[in-house]
Amino acid sequence: MTSTVKINELSQILAPIALDFKALDDVIRLRLASKVALIDQISTYIIQAGGKRVRPALLLLVSKALANGKETPHALELAAVVEFIHTATLLHDDVVDESTLRRGRETANAAFGNAASVLVGDFLYSRAFQMMVGPNDLRVMEILSDATNTIAEGEVLQLLNMNDPEVDEESYLRVIRYKTAKLFEASTELGAILAGTDAKQREQSAAFGRHIGTAFQLMDDLLDYTADASQMGKNAGDDLREGKPTLPLIYLLENGSTEERLLVRAAIEQNQDLPDDVFQQILSAVQNSGALDYTQAAAKREVDLALECLKDFPVNEATSALHALCKYSLSRQT
Repeated sequence: MTSTVKINELSQILAPIALDFKALDDVIRLRLASKVALIDQISTYIIQAGGKRVRPALLLLVSKALANGKETPHALELAAVVEFIHTATLLHDDVVDESTLRRGRETANAAFGNAASVLVGDFLYSRAFQMMVGPNDLRVMEILSDATNTIAEGEVLQLLNMNDPEVDEESYLRVIRYKTAKLFEASTELGAILAGTDAKQREQSAAFGRHIGTAFQLMDDLLDYTADASQMGKNAGDDLREGKPTLPLIYLLENGSTEERLLVRAAIEQNQDLPDDVFQQILSAVQNSGALDYTQAAAKREVDLALECLKDFPVNEATSALHALCKYSLSRQT
């Protein structure tokens, strides 16, 4: 696999919106408040878990880059909306996947139970819809409602793909674009709308988000086989153990030896815990087959397309941060 590029930490990359991020934290705390104690408790637990908040960062950076120094009203509120939608999907994901670890700590469903996690996820969705009417802009509501619907379709597509070794690369990329990249795309398109750009710039911004979002998910696929729990904040090999045919496995199914292909097929089809020795065999096969190089190359293609979308952006520190974020997406270890 290609060597890791040495770049600035994410916090340094996001320096142009550091003050906005602090203000965003205040908006999130205020908007998560509820008279129902359990909602407050789980919401606080989620906030304390941290996270990179890449989607709201993209919204803020794109709006700042395209506005070129001008104020963009409603940016913080919509950044919070994007984060609430994302967090709601994580809560529901963890219940569906029966996950126990995220961001280095117990998942909400492990700590509070499945029912509470699903219902607080519903609360986050409904609070997001309350907030998105604030700008009084039909385009904003259309983008976010469409994104939420597409994400739900992606969740169902992924469920259909579970334990299915016949899933090909095209089908898997469709899931990524629905389930993950769509909210990235919505975030960057909203940033363009807030900056008051024309239709072409809005389209380029949306495409940028779609490509960088796809790259982030492809790198997550790769990191599932290269990073440990302390780096990723979740258990290594979770995708395989859950029967998810991600790109490294799809590559191995198409290019591995007969023995490797049979082993991977059986592992994906299994409906019980994967024994550690079997996982280690598959991990070794993935690492020695070229699957990780193939996955990283796919991510790089998406990043190159994302960078192409930035060619008409104004030259300023926010645009520079977007370029740096593209590089970060390929070299991150978490």
